[in-house]
Amino acid sequence: MDETFFRELTMERILFAWVGMNDLKASRGEADGQMGPIARVATEMTFSRLVLLDNYGPAENVADYVAWLERQCGLPVELVSVELPSPVDFAAIYVAARDQVDKVLTQERMERREVVPVFHLSPGTPAMAAVWILLAKGPFAEAELVQASREKGVESVEMPFNIFAEYVPDTIAGADRRLMRLSAHYDLAAEPETHGIVGQSKIIRKLVIQARLVAARDVPVLLEGETGTGKELFARFIHRESRRSEKRFLAVNCGAIPRELFESEFFGYVRGAFSGANREHPGYFEQADGGTLFLDEIGELPADAQVKILRVLNDGVVRRIGDAKDRQVNVRIIAATNRNLLTEVSQGRFRSDLFYRLAVAVLRLPPLREREGDIHLLLEHMLTQVNRELGKEPGYKQKKFSINAKNIMLRHTWPGNAREMYNTVLRICVWCQEEVIQEEDVRQALLPGTTEDKNDILSQPLGGGFNIQELQAFLTSHYIRRALDEAGGNKRRAAALLGLKNYQTLNNWIAKYGVEV
Repeated sequence: MDETFFRELTMERILFAWVGMNDLKASRGEADGQMGPIARVATEMTFSRLVLLDNYGPAENVADYVAWLERQCGLPVELVSVELPSPVDFAAIYVAARDQVDKVLTQERMERREVVPVFHLSPGTPAMAAVWILLAKGPFAEAELVQASREKGVESVEMPFNIFAEYVPDTIAGADRRLMRLSAHYDLAAEPETHGIVGQSKIIRKLVIQARLVAARDVPVLLEGETGTGKELFARFIHRESRRSEKRFLAVNCGAIPRELFESEFFGYVRGAFSGANREHPGYFEQADGGTLFLDEIGELPADAQVKILRVLNDGVVRRIGDAKDRQVNVRIIAATNRNLLTEVSQGRFRSDLFYRLAVAVLRLPPLREREGDIHLLLEHMLTQVNRELGKEPGYKQKKFSINAKNIMLRHTWPGNAREMYNTVLRICVWCQEEVIQEEDVRQALLPGTTEDKNDILSQPLGGGFNIQELQAFLTSHYIRRALDEAGGNKRRAAALLGLKNYQTLNNWIAKYGVEV
C-alpha cells in the first residue's frame, strides 16, 4: 500500500463546528425528527474529538445540548464559549475560530499525533461558514470541509480554488488601478516611514504601496530583482509594516551557508548531538519564531535543502539535530532571488512545489536604469549618508558634487544598481581631498568597463532630477576642455575651434562654468 495513502488513512480527524439553532432544536425534539447538522455528521463520520464553539451563552442552555450530543455519538464533546459582538462579525469570528483550531492542533502535535481538522459549514451563520472556508484554504490547508442537509445528507465539500494562491494575488492585481491613482499623488520623499526606500518614479511609488498592502496580510513574499536593487530593504520595510514588527527580523544569505552546515544552521541541534555540540543551539526558524525570516538568494539552495525548507513551510514544525521531538514555529517567510526562479523550475534546479509555496505575493524590483527620475534623488541621499558616516572621522571635509561631476554620475548606467552607486560615492569621498567633487574624482572612482554611456545624452528621462541648465553646463565644459587640449592651451585657436568670434567670449565661458585651465 502507498505510504502516503496509508498515512492519510490512519490519521485521526477532529470536528470543529459552531453550535447552530437547528442543533439546539434537534436536542429539544423541535426539528421534525431531524438530528441537526452537527449530530448527523458526528454519527455518520468517525472523529477522535468534537470541538464546538458556542456564542449563545447561558440563555440557550447549550450544556443540555452537549449532553444530548454525547449520548448520540458516544464521544466526549469539548464546548468552547465565545463572546462575539455579533454572529456576523467576520473579524471576531475569524480570530475565535483560528485561535481554537491553533490551540487544539498544537496540543495534538505536542502529543506527536497527526490529525486532520474538519470544519463543518452547515451550523451557524453564513459568516461563520465563510470563515471556515478561509481557514481551510489559507492557514489550515490540510483541513477538510463537510456539510449536512436534508436533501443530500452528509457530504464533503470541495472548493475549486486556493484562497492564498488565487484570491490574494487577484486582490493585489485588482487593486492596480487604485494603486496607480494613489501613486500619482504619493510623495515618497515626504513619507516618514519608508525605512530608507528612496525614489519618486512611478514604479517605486507603486511598489511601496504594494509592499504596504502585502505587509498587512500574513502570506509569503517573493522579491525578484538584480543584485543591488534593494531586496533586503523592501523585506525589512514589509516586516516593519506588518503585525510582526515587534518581533525579530532575521536575514539569512542562503548562498553563504556550506551544504554540510545547512541543517544545523536552519534547524539547530541539541547538546551532544554530534562532536562539538556542547550546548543547545536553536536554528534560524526558531530564532525568528513569531517574526520574519528573510531568505536571501533562495535560488542557491541545493535540492535536499529545498525539501527540508518546504516541510517546515507546510507543517510549521522543526526538529533539531539529535532531538526526538518536533517544535512548533510561526514564521513569516520573505524570500529573495536575483535569478528567474520559473526558469530554474523548468530546468529542474528549483522545486516547483517550493516555488509556488513562496510565490504568493511577488514583487519585482526594477534596476536603476528603469527608474526614471530616481538617480538624482538616490545620488543626493547616498552622498548625505556617506558625509554623515565619514564626518565622524577627524579631518574629513563634507563633500558636494560639481555640476560636471554630478552629470557623469547621472549618465552612468549603474549595472550594479544602488549597491554600485553607494560604493562609488564612498570611494569618491575617500579619495577626494577637497570639498567639491570634480569630474576626475568621479572618473577615477568608476570601475573599469563601467564608464558612463556617452551616447545617451539625448535620451535622458525628463522630470525627477533632470536639469537642462546642468546638462548645458556639462556639454559646454566638455567641449571647452577638448578645444583647449587640441589647441595646446592657445585660447584664440580654441575659440576658433568652438566657432566663437573671439577668445574673450571663451574666457567668459571658462569663468562661468568653472573650467580648470
